[in-house]
Amino acid sequence: MPFPGQDLLAHTVRGVDHAAFPTFDPRATITFYRDVLGFPVVHATCALGWGPGDHPDFIHFFFDIGGGDRLAFFYYFGVEPYRDTGIPDLLHRARHLAIHVDTEEDLLEYRRRLDASDWPCELQVRHETVESIYVTDPNGYLMEIARPLRAITAEDDIDANLSVDALMEVTAEPDPSLEKFFARKAKLISERYAGEPESVTFA
Repeated sequence: MPFPGQDLLAHTVRGVDHAAFPTFDPRATITFYRDVLGFPVVHATCALGWGPGDHPDFIHFFFDIGGGDRLAFFYYFGVEPYRDTGIPDLLHRARHLAIHVDTEEDLLEYRRRLDASDWPCELQVRHETVESIYVTDPNGYLMEIARPLRAITAEDDIDANLSVDALMEVTAEPDPSLEKFFARKAKLISERYAGEPESVTFA
């Protein structure tokens, strides 16, 4: 029985898409979760800034923890823990729970309900493989609701593993940056596919 005035909504969420946290030591994080615990790296996305104009460049990488759930981390290039004034806001924005929905209609219905409430949607954005809306709940916690834009493929897994390998290498050196990361990843791709046919035909 709904509370008075409660507008019932079909239960369209499908559990946790991912939980996300910042890391200031990506090499240790990757070693711990991938190499020690054996959680596969299944996705990675990079951005030259995102959100506000002063947002730092970052890489966002995901581990498969079973049951369709993922554990994700942000590494911000050039940001030292507890030294930069932007750290508290970055920590707030990085730590969030992402809830999964299946369709665009589901996502837009949640946006409609949020925008009609005291907690309107703060951002709607398409990433590489998902479209998401973001809202801060009454406790100050950031929540994401995400729907898939396409299925994750074996090629995504390969790309993610090349990404974290490149990240491991550039963060072992002084002054890591997203530009150095991209250069190192390109070199790893070249090394991986050395001797492969130069032309690739797509179906």
